[in-house]
Amino acid sequence: MSREKKRIEAALVAFDRQARALDDAKVLGELAEEMGDDGVTKEADAAAQQIEAALAEMEFRRMLSGAQDSMNAIVCVNAGAGGIDAQDWAQMLQRMLSRYAERRGWTVELLDEQMADEAGIKSVTLAISGDYAYGLLRAEMGVHRLVRISPFDANARRQTSFAAVSVSPDVEADLDVEVKDEDLRIDVFRAGGAGGQHVNKTESAVRLTHLPSGIVVQCQNERSQHKNKAQAMRVLKSRLYDMRLREEQAKTALFEKDKKKIEWGSQIRSYVLAPYRQVADHRTDLKVGNVDAVLDGDLDQFIRVYLLSQAAE
Repeated sequence: MSREKKRIEAALVAFDRQARALDDAKVLGELAEEMGDDGVTKEADAAAQQIEAALAEMEFRRMLSGAQDSMNAIVCVNAGAGGIDAQDWAQMLQRMLSRYAERRGWTVELLDEQMADEAGIKSVTLAISGDYAYGLLRAEMGVHRLVRISPFDANARRQTSFAAVSVSPDVEADLDVEVKDEDLRIDVFRAGGAGGQHVNKTESAVRLTHLPSGIVVQCQNERSQHKNKAQAMRVLKSRLYDMRLREEQAKTALFEKDKKKIEWGSQIRSYVLAPYRQVADHRTDLKVGNVDAVLDGDLDQFIRVYLLSQAAE
């Protein structure tokens, strides 16, 4: 309730700000016409362009009016087909999404990371907090395909690899998602990978299996078993809430069509680094040539076009 109140108050403040700016721009325009001053005319035009851009952003934000859109997000990246290259690609996606969050002034918290043996990661779970984090990042949910000359191939052959991004609302402080004790299987084990003295010496890592749904989550990045269990429960509740949301939306055929295997023919976006350089979104047909910028977190154009297309549907 407090989050919704804050969202509405922010929208009203933004509207009032642009209404005042529009009044000022009108006065400036009338003054420029009376004076015949090109400098004042340019200033009035610049003010009008700023207002137009702000109103376009407000209209875009209006589409993010779902009950979950303003929530924080739990983001999971999993390596798919492609061996070592896919694991390296999963880590590249982790960086891309983290850089996007940083560009927007959001905070990124690492909840769990499963490092691969040779390079990259098998999976990673992030908690991303910020205004409309879930509403925007849900546009990245799906299979991402990379085509490049493999740095792990001695013969420098071209390799295609896949990784999947899943996004669910972080419901920790928003909704009460009930998880019964009898529905849980809790396993503890020794954490692996880089870390302090607790790694591989104490059973601090926790894996939760929700028996009715089959959802499995784990966390090993905290030092204590108690903290890891709390973080794993946080992710589990997010996944359960997302599953409930999917079931409700599937009734109107809006969601389940996006759930696909992490392999050929299922990708939402392709990142081609060789023989040419291009990022292509297969849902909207948007193509961008500056691959480096996209991999560095410049995702706004992809997210905006996708959400606009969803709103049109």
